[in-house]
Amino acid sequence: MYHTTSSVSGQQRFIQSQRNESDCLSAFNLLTSDILFDELEKSLPKHRERLFPPTETLAMFVAQALSADRSCQHVVNQAAVQRLVTGLPICSTNTGGYCQARQRLPLEMVSGLTRYLGHQIDQQLPDEWRWHGRRVRLVDGTTVTMPDTAENQAVYPQQRTQKEGLGFPICRLVGITCLASGALLNAAVGRFSGKGGNEQALLRSIQEMLEAGDILMGDAFFPTFFFIAAMLAQGVDILMEQQGARKRVTDFRRGKRLGQRDHLITLPKPRIKPDWMSETDYVAAPESITVREFKAGGKTMVTTMLCPKSASKSELKALYKQRWSVELDIRHIKETMGMNILSCKTPDMIHKEIWVYLLAYNLIRLLMVQAAFSADIMPREISFKHCLQLCVIWCQKPDSSDDEQLYVLCTLMAQRRVGNRPGRIEPRVVKRRSKPYPLLTVTRDKARENVRKFGHPKKLK
Repeated sequence: MYHTTSSVSGQQRFIQSQRNESDCLSAFNLLTSDILFDELEKSLPKHRERLFPPTETLAMFVAQALSADRSCQHVVNQAAVQRLVTGLPICSTNTGGYCQARQRLPLEMVSGLTRYLGHQIDQQLPDEWRWHGRRVRLVDGTTVTMPDTAENQAVYPQQRTQKEGLGFPICRLVGITCLASGALLNAAVGRFSGKGGNEQALLRSIQEMLEAGDILMGDAFFPTFFFIAAMLAQGVDILMEQQGARKRVTDFRRGKRLGQRDHLITLPKPRIKPDWMSETDYVAAPESITVREFKAGGKTMVTTMLCPKSASKSELKALYKQRWSVELDIRHIKETMGMNILSCKTPDMIHKEIWVYLLAYNLIRLLMVQAAFSADIMPREISFKHCLQLCVIWCQKPDSSDDEQLYVLCTLMAQRRVGNRPGRIEPRVVKRRSKPYPLLTVTRDKARENVRKFGHPKKLK
């Protein structure tokens, strides 16, 4: 039997029955809550009644992203035990059925839910949480590695400096997050290098999601002429470190002076058309744009907020200091949640795994926003790792759908605050030494052959 979205009431009864029959994860309850129910309904693909329907499969996939043990065996064992304790028919602990169910999940279902949830979180934020009532977006990029399989290498090759068989496939990820809530609004995934693989190209692929009135903050890699022109056309303001600011000195005697080391200048359109740009778009681009440059905190900044009365230099300096929040968001996703090293063996599943991590991240952010509302504080004052730990423990409850207990959970989340440490500097060094084994310098097959012939190499001193 197949279920389609043609019958709304039928879908609601089906999703509700799946929810009642599977208390494996509290993530399932969040996915079928009011904020996501309609969107989840629309994204459900055609499917037969199986042991792992799409909703439960997605919930189990999210649970893997939230768990310290991210193996498929662990989450299938958890599902089997939950069915046992709730009196449902016992299922096999073989992971084959679950892995096939993950492959059947549409990528657009996972990515669409992630973007929708981020948008819904953003829509609920009060104006007091925004900068002068305006939405501030943060953009940055990062990289993640994945298993060294032929399929992954074909789509996401390893770094060129590494020998074959010694490196790992690597992909680049660019995301846009909300400054107030930390929620991820959109992301783009691409190659680590090559055409279309740099952060500027990935940002261009998702820049249409920005809305008029938004303020976009990023580092010195993004504010090119054509990107600034595109943002002005969309009614979006930017505040970024000047491109190449670390290498050249800005002459503040040029242009219209606004204050000390603060002026307006006119940038002409580059004479050479970029390779990625069509001739039509190049001709349609403005011949020049006016931007504001100022120096603050040892950095030369560029912005399209030209009026020093509505956006003073000191206010912009204080605002740009908060750009560091996106670095913390990336750290939460990669290090705290563990997306730094992916586990799927094919590019299609790698895409799903990335979006599942991002969906799990937004679910935690949703609870953090609810906790901030209840405690009358800002969401970024709450510890992300603390909330993640509470959520994982909450998942182990037999019934995690009680609204009153969920409110108490949000209260517990708000108890752990992040310390205010402005200007904090930490050295990028490691104190604890790694295990004294030499690096792998030949293929694994060759290394095994060498062990058979000569034994294991000696440990390093």
